Amino acid sequence: QFPFGRRLPCDIYWHGVSFHDNNIFSGQVNKFPGMMETVRKITLSRAMRTMQDLFPLEYNFYPRSWILPEELPLFVAEVRVMKDSDPSWKPTFIVKPDGGCQGDGIYLIKDPSDIRLTGSIQSRPAVVQEYICKPLLVDKLKFDIRLYVLLKSLEPLEIYIAKDGLSRFCTEPYQEPTLKNLHQVFMHLTNYSLNIHSENFIHSDSVNTGSKRTFSSILCRLSSRGADVKKLWSDIISLVIKTIIALTPELKVYYQSDIPAGKPGPTCFQILGFDILLMKNLKPMLLEVNANPSMRIEHEQELSPGVFENVPSPVDEEVKVAVIRDTLRLVDPQKKKRKDAHAVSNWIMFPRDSLLRAVGVFCIIWSMKDKQHKHHSLKLSLKLKFYLKLGLCPSLERVPESSELLLDAVPAERAEAGAPRSAEPGLPSLCLKQVFPKYAKQFNYLRLVDRVAALFIRFLGVKGTTKLGPTGFRTFIRNCKLSNSNFSMAAVDILYIDITRRWNSMGIDHKESGMCLQAFVEAFFCLAQKKYKSLPLHEQVASLIEFCECHLAALDEKRLLWGWG
Repeated sequence: QFPFGRRLPCDIYWHGVSFHDNNIFSGQVNKFPGMMETVRKITLSRAMRTMQDLFPLEYNFYPRSWILPEELPLFVAEVRVMKDSDPSWKPTFIVKPDGGCQGDGIYLIKDPSDIRLTGSIQSRPAVVQEYICKPLLVDKLKFDIRLYVLLKSLEPLEIYIAKDGLSRFCTEPYQEPTLKNLHQVFMHLTNYSLNIHSENFIHSDSVNTGSKRTFSSILCRLSSRGADVKKLWSDIISLVIKTIIALTPELKVYYQSDIPAGKPGPTCFQILGFDILLMKNLKPMLLEVNANPSMRIEHEQELSPGVFENVPSPVDEEVKVAVIRDTLRLVDPQKKKRKDAHAVSNWIMFPRDSLLRAVGVFCIIWSMKDKQHKHHSLKLSLKLKFYLKLGLCPSLERVPESSELLLDAVPAERAEAGAPRSAEPGLPSLCLKQVFPKYAKQFNYLRLVDRVAALFIRFLGVKGTTKLGPTGFRTFIRNCKLSNSNFSMAAVDILYIDITRRWNSMGIDHKESGMCLQAFVEAFFCLAQKKYKSLPLHEQVASLIEFCECHLAALDEKRLLWGWG
């Protein structure tokens, strides 16, 4: 750890919360710029809705959602229409504050006229979703799944999924929502941070029992009942890939803003937490994506009133240690160069508050002088114990007296009997499974918005910006030859002003003026519908993309010839 900074470059920087250090010119960072903003509930819902408009059947794993406050009238109207068409439909809705986490501010309602809904959304924007009333139950309890996904690269897209995850249980037997039980959070909300306070919460030393279990234990149980576990995993992999495809356009805009092409800068990777709910028919539904999933491997136990002790959590340790360890193995910059898998020659820089998020496949340096983050620090013995558990630090006979501690971490974990042999001697086989580009052929047709984002980025003009100005939009129209007698440049300006003004009124990032990516996507869809009226929306958009790319390729070729001339 270097609380006062470090001048020498590092191979890997491990940040606690977000991509926040603008002075990194090389190496790899464990956060993507803009990831926190991209997976916020409102932004995620907008991205998923765009994909649902294009591919409604492929994206039916995300609940029907409305964004508040701007869509409150639409929400009320659509619910009224659905009730009129089906009087037997008695829906429940769940309200999730946009910036909330760990279950904060979430509540259930039966009717849009609920006073809490209309009273709070003006000061705290939220997403309201149709509540999934028929979840799969285990031991009569509702539960969700936390799966860990490694986004190793954005361009080219590379995705890994951990082979095991966590199952987090409610602590009261589930009943379908009624006006009498809507407020019972221990029955309806699976958030660990809420249920931990229930008197029914069970801490277990077994990964198969208790209020937090491994996902693999649930799969074993389902398999014993005859469930098609392979199909379930296939559906989950599909859900993860499709969700990442929905998020990448926005991420690429942030990425080019923070790390402009042609300038020195780091590459990025990030571990994401996917929260998934299984329906009674085993269909997985996406609840949300967490940019900073907790990597704690212990929980607090109250010894006496007000006195707590950190106690190891076998379930968390089973899943999270492997995820961290294998993430570092995958991003190891010297992996291909090393002839000896045990040789270690690199450094990682860690802020104090996130040391336990990383594992010592490399040498690690930290400073004990950090007073600013003193409240985040843990005892040195606990840090060393963490590494010893991994088997990555076989012997520590003495601690250097200097303020910096250097660990020569040599992998020495012995493979368990019967475990698959690893390509790296001394380490178990990877728990992270590559799903993209492995399955790229099945999913590349969904990446239309990615290509629209590439057009958007091309015409941004000024490096470091995330919004398109009116001149850039006009240049896009002109270079792609989209204006004609039926669509004049005056109409182009009106389209730009109308869409940009509406998106800016929604409270979308006022730091910059101009058209954001979501607004550009809407304008692009509008242009596609005008030009190709008889086709379905996804074919309209695909046709316009090809039309634009063709004209821009011809323009680039002409400029290249001019350059040679």
